[in-house]
Amino acid sequence: MRRLLISLTAGLALLATASQADAPTLAVPINQSARLLLPAGARDVMIGNPSIADVNVIDGRSVVVLGKGYGVTNLLVIDALGRTVLERQVVVSGPGSGRVSVIRGGQVDSYACAGSCEKEPPPEDKAKSAAPPPP
Repeated sequence: MRRLLISLTAGLALLATASQADAPTLAVPINQSARLLLPAGARDVMIGNPSIADVNVIDGRSVVVLGKGYGVTNLLVIDALGRTVLERQVVVSGPGSGRVSVIRGGQVDSYACAGSCEKEPPPEDKAKSAAPPPP
């Protein structure tokens, strides 16, 4: 009987670990967003690494995930009882088309292309232009 109990406990622990590793993937292109529907009862929404992705709660039933930096992180949704009701692996990667990067030594120039190509400002210039002007 004791062996059966130990086997069941080990099996449940293995199943929980496997289900977390097999969490569905949400692919988000860099600098773009994806909407995700939440299960009923969702209360808290967390992103594992905020330098890779950000999450904005739209309402009690949906969030928008923004791809901020290349990489993989996770998104957790917790209910009022503290249970994980949703877990997604978030993969932020480059866009499939419409962009070209030219690498010369240590310098990377990015271009957005739709008919013709326009040079994109470096990330640090994008952050400056997005910041509100000082009072």
